[in-house]
Amino acid sequence: MKRRVLLFAAPRQIRIVEEPLPEPSPGEVTVETMLSAVSPGTERLVYRGELPAGLPLDDTLPALAGGAVYPLRYGYAAVGRIVARGSGVPAGVEGRWVFCFHPHASHLNVPLAEAFLVPEGIDPRDAGFLATMETALTLVWDGRPLAGETALIFGQGIVGLLTAALLARHPLERVLTVDPRAPRRELSREVGAHASLTPDELPAYLARETRGRLADLVFELSGAPAVLGEAIAACGFGGRVVIGSWYGTRRAALDFGGRFHRSRIRLIASQVSTLPAHAALRWNRKRRREACWEFIRALRPSRFIDQEIPFEAAAEAYAMLESEAQAPLQILFAYRRP
Repeated sequence: MKRRVLLFAAPRQIRIVEEPLPEPSPGEVTVETMLSAVSPGTERLVYRGELPAGLPLDDTLPALAGGAVYPLRYGYAAVGRIVARGSGVPAGVEGRWVFCFHPHASHLNVPLAEAFLVPEGIDPRDAGFLATMETALTLVWDGRPLAGETALIFGQGIVGLLTAALLARHPLERVLTVDPRAPRRELSREVGAHASLTPDELPAYLARETRGRLADLVFELSGAPAVLGEAIAACGFGGRVVIGSWYGTRRAALDFGGRFHRSRIRLIASQVSTLPAHAALRWNRKRRREACWEFIRALRPSRFIDQEIPFEAAAEAYAMLESEAQAPLQILFAYRRP
């Protein structure tokens, strides 16, 4: 058999290559991919060549253990059916829908333990959001929201939108979001944000609605380094700023010599590959994944897919991501219809 694989041949150069598909090794299964979700922020960095040199792609995921050296394979949200099994894999797994943290490809050979069963009743297109939901949940955990607080999110891309949806389930005084794009602000209000504002509207709103306290908890999820300064400026005394954006090789220019020095604001780096220390005693990756499946069941995030593109046209998808102002909210690669 042959499989098709997406290759980042060089910055801004996408190729779909065909290669032999080996038989699954002992303990492995072969998954025929039906769809895979594009991570807009991270894959934009990969496409542009803005990954820090020498940094592993993700040393917690076996399929992404290599370094950021071109040509490279990337992606981590594939959904498909098991079509073959290697020795040692129990009979009866064929036909099961699974999610895999694996680069974009038409067929995958993965250990059975890394082919995560999609729960009954969850649509495959919703299942493609598992990695993104894990990111959103980890962001909320890192922020540790308190009842009655004002939470503020900069950026209503897909991660910011799901983070807003999760925060809306907390007993907060208000959940506020900021995004320059009107369609994203509308979706933000749909998932539970009390108000969704343009960057220009935010200062007056905070002054009026928080009586000068500013936000207690701020998330910087825009992907734009310049916005981090705005996030810090919107955070009140003793508040927290959770930084979920990955800027790659770009740098954030910050002024720590003014108000920040006396503000007791905490800057928190959030990243989904590990669990926050305060959660790790009772949570592990399996329990977090199970919780995310239930949030996916409730929120049905496939409604946020605005571009479903044939895998063969992947280069067009990444060209769409080039403009951050016009980029789709969520791109899905379709290998064939389920």
